[in-house]
Amino acid sequence: MATRQAVRFDAGDGALSIDMESLEEDFAVSVSSAADTEFDLVIGHIEDIIMGDEFQELQRNFMDSYYMEFEDTEENKLSYTSIFKEYIDLLEKYIEHQLLERIPGFNMNSFTKSLQHHKDEIAGDIFEMLLTFTDFLAFKEMFLDYRAVSKIYLAKHSADGPSKKCFLTIELKKKAEVWT
Repeated sequence: MATRQAVRFDAGDGALSIDMESLEEDFAVSVSSAADTEFDLVIGHIEDIIMGDEFQELQRNFMDSYYMEFEDTEENKLSYTSIFKEYIDLLEKYIEHQLLERIPGFNMNSFTKSLQHHKDEIAGDIFEMLLTFTDFLAFKEMFLDYRAVSKIYLAKHSADGPSKKCFLTIELKKKAEVWT
């Protein structure tokens, strides 16, 4: 609990009183606001990056290469580990590179730490995407969803395999509902 201190300055015609507690609170708000603004800026750039065509194609091509490997079972195959590592290396590095181009001096480690403090402020789809880089179960679920959507797409549109136009989005389950 802060103690209230007042500084008085008497210029002969009256006293000027400064409430130090208010100054401390204002300073804390401005520092906090700067950090929040920076965080919001990064999230805005991430949103632009992951919704961009280049990222979508990169992710779709990766998922097209490996989605048949994943099965909806409790036990995980050993191959999932190397696929997870490759996914992180490819897509997280892509996002980090894009952020460094847009925000000079960007630090992914610092951002990752601040992510936990702001997780309630991030749109669900963006948070889910970021979660696939750190949470293996979220990663596996993304592949299982993609596999399910691909099967639905195949059944509805083609006997030749999933079309390259089968666009991966963060909300795959919603897309599957639309297609059925």
